[in-house]
Amino acid sequence: MLEKETKKIEKTVIIGIITQKQEEEKLNEYLDELEFLTYTAGGEVIKRFSQKMERPNPKTFLGTGKMDEINHFVIENDVSTVIFDDELSPSQQKNISKIIKCKILDRTHLILDIFAQRAETSYARTQVELAQCQYLLPRLSGMWTHLERQKGGIGMRGPGETEIETDRRIVRDRIALLKEKIKTIDKQMGIQRSNRGAMVRVALVGYTNVGKSTLMNVVGKSDVFVENKLFATLDTTVRKVVIKNLPFLLSDTVGFIRKLPTQLVDSFKSTLDEVREADLLLHVVDISHPDFEDHIESVNQTLSDIKSNNKSTLMVFNKIDAFKHLTIDEDDLITEKTKKHYTLEEWKTTWMNNVGKEKAIFISATNKENFEEFRERVYEAVREIHISRFPYNKFLYPDFKDAIEKEED
Repeated sequence: MLEKETKKIEKTVIIGIITQKQEEEKLNEYLDELEFLTYTAGGEVIKRFSQKMERPNPKTFLGTGKMDEINHFVIENDVSTVIFDDELSPSQQKNISKIIKCKILDRTHLILDIFAQRAETSYARTQVELAQCQYLLPRLSGMWTHLERQKGGIGMRGPGETEIETDRRIVRDRIALLKEKIKTIDKQMGIQRSNRGAMVRVALVGYTNVGKSTLMNVVGKSDVFVENKLFATLDTTVRKVVIKNLPFLLSDTVGFIRKLPTQLVDSFKSTLDEVREADLLLHVVDISHPDFEDHIESVNQTLSDIKSNNKSTLMVFNKIDAFKHLTIDEDDLITEKTKKHYTLEEWKTTWMNNVGKEKAIFISATNKENFEEFRERVYEAVREIHISRFPYNKFLYPDFKDAIEKEED
């Protein structure tokens, strides 16, 4: 069973590698995100370690010297958790645990742990437990003794700590049971979706913590949980929304993230079905984040993976109230101006000016800035879909005669 969130803050170190494919600047971006993930899970990062390598060491991920350095730091500073930015193989995790005597996690395990904290409904808990079991299955031999040494805290939520004596057969049986349970719930949710009638479906998609739930609350007048942490909400929320005289369904989906564990993509099939079956996607982007272009690419890649990248999409750049940029003095002849120094107005003149068929929308969901323009653009997009589906719809043409004349024109 999933455990409630612990309030204890754990001392943590995070680790990544610099390779030809991942330069130091990109690694720092990933480690910034990993630190935020750690904070979300209830930990405090007190040190970062990195090493330049052609490829990860197949036995211990890092070199022997770096492993000894980390081990000494862990002992001297009473560190309880070490987190690697990349997914560790079962053998790597086992070998590292022999050198560093504390909890050894990777990014995938950390994200699964956060999902375990955030799961509120029975369905979400079932999805998370399935993902955890699939992740833990190949790691069983090394996990149980590891879990006997450390109880509770980051990475310890899930089936592991209550089933130390289990074997692979029992876990496989549990996976099969969870899959059947999810299949049953998916079927029920599929029926619910089919019973929603023929209204246009709009789905909010985007990177985690970009303000989708805040936007959902403002547009749908709902009360979706909002917090400045990653994956604040897991369950899909669907609300009927009416703009002017036109009703449609708006759904808020789980946020995406770089290096999203494949176990979660498989487990959260129903959430992703809301995206697959949507008529219109509102791709929400946190423009105040320095890596927002990478976030867009990650979301687009996930949409491509679930075959939803060709849907009609409106780009919504949120948090313009928090947008900050580094200004360069006009007399500064040394510093080269890059995208990091762009103002909001300069960004608007780039590719954002015309994304696909539509211009991007710039808003602040918190302050409702440019909100009327946002509502108008969403209305027009939904209306276009509605007209193509129902040319004589009463919401758009109250007078049937007007509809006939409209079509003849």
